[in-house]
Amino acid sequence: MGRIAVLMLASLSLAACGERAEEPAPTPAEAVSATPPEATDAAPAAPTVLDAADLRRVCRAGLAGIHGQAIADITIDGLEGDVATASWRAPVDGGRRRAQCRVEGDLITWKPLEASGPNQNRWMNQSGDPVTRFVLDGEAITINTTLPDGTTATETYSAASEQEAR
Repeated sequence: MGRIAVLMLASLSLAACGERAEEPAPTPAEAVSATPPEATDAAPAAPTVLDAADLRRVCRAGLAGIHGQAIADITIDGLEGDVATASWRAPVDGGRRRAQCRVEGDLITWKPLEASGPNQNRWMNQSGDPVTRFVLDGEAITINTTLPDGTTATETYSAASEQEAR
């Protein structure tokens, strides 16, 4: 009887020693996209809903920062609801690159148009995509981008509302 009790206790003890499946730690980009930055007196908060003029300005600055272009080179071709369609001269072949842009809170997401593969014609808001946030302060728009490896880049652009009416 004692042997059975010892065997049962030993098997229960060994069963409790199994490895626990832990979830992997989030990537730096996932951590940034999951937690909005804290509001401070130094940085104005992004408006909840942008009007058409501010959506154009923020998308121009965001796409300029994402694609390494001058803000003057980004043209907003149209707005459909809360999505802006933009284009710019392709730096390599001189053609035109096109993308859509939308803003959710202080987060800028974009989608390439006319990309070569169907996997590339998607909104860039998945795990492993860069995270782009903005701060709108008068005519100044600051774009903060966090890459999947945790590196960050910050650019500030000046885009007056009257420039958008062209």
